[in-house]
Amino acid sequence: MKKLRFAIFGNTYQAKKSACIEQLLGLLAERDASLLIDKHFYEYLINELNIYVTPQEVIEGDRFSADFVISMGGDGTFLEAARRVGNKGIPILGINMGRLGFLSDYQTEDITSAIEHIYNETFRLEERTVLMVEDEFGHIQGYPYALNEVAVLKQDNSSMISIDVEINGEFLTTYQADGLIVNTSTGSTGYALSVGGPIIVPGTKIIGLVPVAPHTLTVRPLTLSADALIRMKIKSRSHNFLLSVDGRSESAHEDTIITIKKAPYTINILKRGEGSFFRTLREKLMWGADSRE
Repeated sequence: MKKLRFAIFGNTYQAKKSACIEQLLGLLAERDASLLIDKHFYEYLINELNIYVTPQEVIEGDRFSADFVISMGGDGTFLEAARRVGNKGIPILGINMGRLGFLSDYQTEDITSAIEHIYNETFRLEERTVLMVEDEFGHIQGYPYALNEVAVLKQDNSSMISIDVEINGEFLTTYQADGLIVNTSTGSTGYALSVGGPIIVPGTKIIGLVPVAPHTLTVRPLTLSADALIRMKIKSRSHNFLLSVDGRSESAHEDTIITIKKAPYTINILKRGEGSFFRTLREKLMWGADSRE
């Protein structure tokens, strides 16, 4: 049996799921796998759950190498794992320990089959687009890559903001709105969906441009080629706005000019061999369900 290296990231607020964590660690120990565990999750296992494990390495930041990454938690944990994987190309297995967990194809009761799929190589990989955000004056301080979405939003209780948008150098329009979301297909079932954006099937190589509470009925969500270059200039009465990158927000001044484009790498998500995006829609979003039946 091939010796594999697993980097494990986990949610540190779900003590009731400790049995699932012990099950996963036991299955990997049976296969003599090498374990790399995120520092915060490792300390949580030791100090809060009294689960004693001896990993080959306790990891911080993104300087690690593994055959697979395992995310144990909800979509937030998965996004953090994807951020740490970055451009390494390591497949990410999501085990949902939250509520919806749309990014994760496996539930806690599927842990055994998930590990078997890896060792039997009966999984499939979905390659997902990542967005990159830049500004012309170098004001942005946070991590510039997003698997779900990049959003510009009004700050606190300020009035709406004005967003001048260019696509590939051509002026599109000025959005008068509470914000504007640029989302990947992965993010189309998240924030963008909640404000009326379309669901985008993975692999279609398009991105969404979705206004948040627009103050006119003449703008609607728009889909663009994933290769599009989007440039935004924001005006605000408070002279500031929020830039949100996969939910990580920072305040920016209105003279910040935002450019959003496809990142030079993708994220590989490990999925069931027999699964499909449409089945996930039916099961997790209750797609097409009729409460009258």
